[in-house]
Amino acid sequence: MILHVLLHMAERGEPVTSEELASSMNTNAVVIRRTLAGLREAGFVSSEKGHGGGWRIARDREAVSLRDVYDALGAPSLFALCNRNENPQCLVEQAVNSALDTAFEEAEALIIQRLGDVSLADIARDFHQRLQQRVKQKDLSACVL
Repeated sequence: MILHVLLHMAERGEPVTSEELASSMNTNAVVIRRTLAGLREAGFVSSEKGHGGGWRIARDREAVSLRDVYDALGAPSLFALCNRNENPQCLVEQAVNSALDTAFEEAEALIIQRLGDVSLADIARDFHQRLQQRVKQKDLSACVL
């Protein structure tokens, strides 16, 4: 969701309200504000109050990697397989955790490394290529900002 929000903001080039962003994401404006607050603290977005205010990208899209966004959001867990208890009493759960830990750690490290290779500008370029294809096909039924 957050990458979708950031791309909408970047493409608009002007402040976008939480309500507008929430509408395009089919969520609540409070969810948008809470998520963007963390990115504001990291300097990726800024906000202005009042008439004509809203959220905007505060950094060059080329300079912001998906890894930067991931880190700014507090490096949330990428995998949520089961509701894991870190110190289970159940021997079955201990065995399952043991089997999954190494695989998840290796997969997560690879994904995080790849996130560092992709910028918001890369996603924007891909969006524009897809949009041009849709225009050629005269099919603008999908979300196009």
